[in-house]
This record gives sequence, C-alpha cells and structure tokens, in this order.
Amino acid sequence: MTNSKILTFLNQGDVSIQYQVGLYLTELSRPELSELKSRIAVEGFGKRLLSFRDSASRMWGNGIYSPKWVSTHYSLLELLNIGCDMSLPLIQDSIELLLDVMWQNKGEVRRNRYQDMCVSAMILQLSCKGLLESNKLNEMIDYILAHQFEDGGWNCAWQRGAIHSSLHTTICVLEAFRDYLQCGYSYRMNEIKIATPKAIEFLLKKNLFRSVRTHEIIDSKMLKMSFPTRWQYDVLRALFYLATIQFPYDPRMEEGIDYLQNKRTIDDLWKMETARPNKVHFIMEKNGVPSRWNTLRVLYVMKIYKPNFYLDLIQK
Repeated sequence: MTNSKILTFLNQGDVSIQYQVGLYLTELSRPELSELKSRIAVEGFGKRLLSFRDSASRMWGNGIYSPKWVSTHYSLLELLNIGCDMSLPLIQDSIELLLDVMWQNKGEVRRNRYQDMCVSAMILQLSCKGLLESNKLNEMIDYILAHQFEDGGWNCAWQRGAIHSSLHTTICVLEAFRDYLQCGYSYRMNEIKIATPKAIEFLLKKNLFRSVRTHEIIDSKMLKMSFPTRWQYDVLRALFYLATIQFPYDPRMEEGIDYLQNKRTIDDLWKMETARPNKVHFIMEKNGVPSRWNTLRVLYVMKIYKPNFYLDLIQK
C-alpha cells in the first residue's frame, strides 16, 4: 500500500494534505500525526495563509466577516479545514476577536436581527477548535438548539419566515456540533446528540441533493466538488461529514456515492470542479485539474462506505 500510486500522488502535496492522508487513509500513529500537524502553520498553505494576517489588527483582509474570502472569518475557516492547530496562540487570538465582534447580546446583532445561523455555527466550530472558554459558546448552543426546524435542520432565514431547512445551514451546524463534542465540550451535550440524527435524517430524506416533494435536483452546484467549501453545501461535503462521524451506511447515500464514483478520472483521481467566486489569498488548486483535496476526501468516503472499491484503488 505504501507504493500506491494514488497515495504517492497525495503525499507529494502540501504538508496539510499529508497530515489528512495520515489521519483519514493510512492511520499514522499519534506522534507521526502530531509532527505533521505541527508543520502546517510553518510550511506551505498554512504558512502562506498566516502571512496575510495583520499582527496589529489581528485580522485578515482588513475585515472580520468580509471581504469574502479573505476576511478574518474565512481565513480562519480555511486554516481549520486544512488541519492547522487552531489553538496556537496567534490563531486563538484572532478567533477570540472574531467571537467578540460577531457574537454579542446573545446573537442579537441589532434590534430584532440575529446572527445568521450558518455564521453562528461556523463561529462556534472555530471557537471549539481554538479551545476557547467563554459563556458565548453556551449562548450559541442555546441559539442553535432553539431554532431547529420540525424537518430536522436549520435555516438562516428563520427570522424571515422560512418554514423549511437549508442544506447549506444544516451542514454548517452539523460540523460545528461534531467538533463541539469531539473537543470535549459538554453543555447541553445530550440535546445535541438528540438534535444531530434529526438533522442527518433531513439530509438523507433528500438523498443528499434532491427535493423531497419533486425529487428534482435542488441545485446542480451541489454535485460539484469544491475545496474550501466555506458555507456552501455539496454532496461530497455531506458524505465526508457522515464518514467522519462513522455514520452507518444508509441506502439513501447510494446515489450521491455513485455520483462521486463516476467523477473518477482515467488516472483514478478526482478533479477540482468549481471555485467559489470572490477574492482569495491564493489558489491552492486550479479548476479542472486533478485535486488532492477532492481525491483525499472521496477516498475517505469510499473507505467508510465502499471499502472494496477503496481497496481496489489504493492497491494499484
């Protein structure tokens, strides 16, 4: 397996990719993973992202939430997604700034206007990974749990009369809840554990990308693989999340898994299919070319849900 062409391709990439290969695919030892993780902030993508931070303001892009995607919020999210240690003092300091600015008055950003649910979830996730200790985390948990819809998910438009959940918002909340629990936080833990399967059922009822009512594809962009995902939902993001929590296989995943399998290139890789428009610090991978990030994430999904397919690929 060490001579696998696909693993060789992945491990020739950035140290952040090498770290996640070790975490998800080759199951490196804890010391080996720690060594790789420690290098992310001082090499490659992580070092480049950190170089854009202004030490005086503690911000990226001269802004907290905007401009997208170079603001403090999205730069921190990108660091998180590549596997950087978010508890490093410099990063933790910027997460604290983000939390202070973006979460006030229990989420009421102005009179009768609350912080967007997806943004709240992403801030919660960053705060957990940064190992912050603040009552504001409890407030965000209260806010999120209070606004779960009857269909099981969440929607940023709850204040504007929405009655159905959003896939975009729901996946952000699910990832935040996962990291909240994995990082050892326990406030309202049992209620989170009850809320989570309801939200997963919301995804599965849609076969991950289809309207329950019409069975039509909700949005063709949800079938495009992108990294970083930022706030946007797609099928790979959903399946990767389910794999990370070792959620049992469900037949309603099958169509989404088939889509991923069919996107494999002749070289047994997966391409970068779409980049989210807006400003970026730098491009990690170009559209239309084999993507280490997408290949890595698809392989992990296959490892969990299609192990024979995964083994066939990895042994080439």
